[in-house]
Amino acid sequence: MTENIKLHESWKQHLADEFATPRMQALRQFLVDEKAAGKRIFPKGNEWFRALDLTPLNQVRVVILGQDPYHGEGQAHGLCFSVRPGVRTPPSLVNIYKELKSDLGIEPARHGFLEHWSKQGVLLLNSVLTVEMGQAASHQRKGWEEFTDAIIRAVNAQPAPVVFLLWGAYAQKRAAFVDSSRHLVLKAAHPSPLSAHNGFLGCRHFSKTNEYLQSKGLTPIDWALPENPA
Repeated sequence: MTENIKLHESWKQHLADEFATPRMQALRQFLVDEKAAGKRIFPKGNEWFRALDLTPLNQVRVVILGQDPYHGEGQAHGLCFSVRPGVRTPPSLVNIYKELKSDLGIEPARHGFLEHWSKQGVLLLNSVLTVEMGQAASHQRKGWEEFTDAIIRAVNAQPAPVVFLLWGAYAQKRAAFVDSSRHLVLKAAHPSPLSAHNGFLGCRHFSKTNEYLQSKGLTPIDWALPENPA
């Protein structure tokens, strides 16, 4: 599965054994078969590991864990909660922007493209990395979850402290094994409109993240997104 994909070398080395497992070979065959059947898979193949390509393992300072890629046309590009420039900002991201404004006074961006965060060490990782167009959760339990668990374990094992932002019960369950004695684990409700008022809005996770990083002698995250995303 590693052929012709974009993936930072730090991750390739760490995940080589994972890619070689029968489970990942079966996942690869499933995806090949789905495409052969004429199904459209999001994001496109060279962006499945975009989060890992933009955020090398030894540079991860924050992990935000999502669930599935967006399944609408032109939305998903390999980073959780993020959409391509020119695509309407999804409701959960609108609430993330609301919390940024309340917490740090950052005005909501007019786009939903979050690569600026990834390039600073914010790993924007979905638990499942592909989806069929228009079919939410269609690629769950095909093997991706075990693969992304291995990614979280790799971050958990890093010597430098990391902030894990776990929004919603799904993310909290997936990362339950993270060592909170070595890393900062912040939990809140999911930013979805269905749950954001149950504890996401007002959680102040962005300022708490930066306060923690600075307390460890690390550079805080610039959460303000550029006006014109590159």
